[in-house]
Amino acid sequence: MTVHGKLYRKAKENIEPKAYNIKDAISLIKKVSYAKFDETFEASFNLKLEKKHSVRSTILLPNSFGKTRKVLVFAKGQKAEEAISAGADYAGDEEYIEKIKNGWLDFDACIATPDMMKEIGKIAKILGPKGLMPNPKTGTVTDNIANAVKEIKQGKLEYKADKAGVVHVMFAKKSMTEEQILENFNQLYQDLLKKRPSDLKGNYILSIYLSTTMSPSVKVDISSLA
Repeated sequence: MTVHGKLYRKAKENIEPKAYNIKDAISLIKKVSYAKFDETFEASFNLKLEKKHSVRSTILLPNSFGKTRKVLVFAKGQKAEEAISAGADYAGDEEYIEKIKNGWLDFDACIATPDMMKEIGKIAKILGPKGLMPNPKTGTVTDNIANAVKEIKQGKLEYKADKAGVVHVMFAKKSMTEEQILENFNQLYQDLLKKRPSDLKGNYILSIYLSTTMSPSVKVDISSLA
């Protein structure tokens, strides 16, 4: 059983056991969060999914946040040069595959040209568990290297539902205005709605909770969402 500290318990006292309007939820969390650093806003969506269903997407939010991510591009020749020109931190082929085999992982995202995927398969067991494996569904396997690098550098996020049907994603910083936080949340919510499996019957999103890095969670009234 988790034992929370005094500040956490005090913050929780200010949260009623009810579902809040999304605007009120954001405002309340900003008031009760207590850490001295710039906490990250997080959303947890509990989805009704069957085993055959998969929910996964990438999204570029209207208001960027967080640190700039280091990008590695697997590409050859001119495409590797394009990647560096577009702002990639690293670009190449066999050299980086060998470095990764030897334990190097000093990057936050991977992009690859389609012709590199066969070679990258050699390190799939290393990249996959860390969520770094390039994937056509997330736009990280592409010949349009410059655009892919630009989007990641601007803060493009990837999310997916886990085995329990929960999507947990960071989407804003406490230091942002409530309007900016709301804009980011709404874009994330609308994108998630588009990923509803076509054969799913009944409710899709069962519950939504917001929190920051250290704060208690606040339940969101789904009916309050546009």
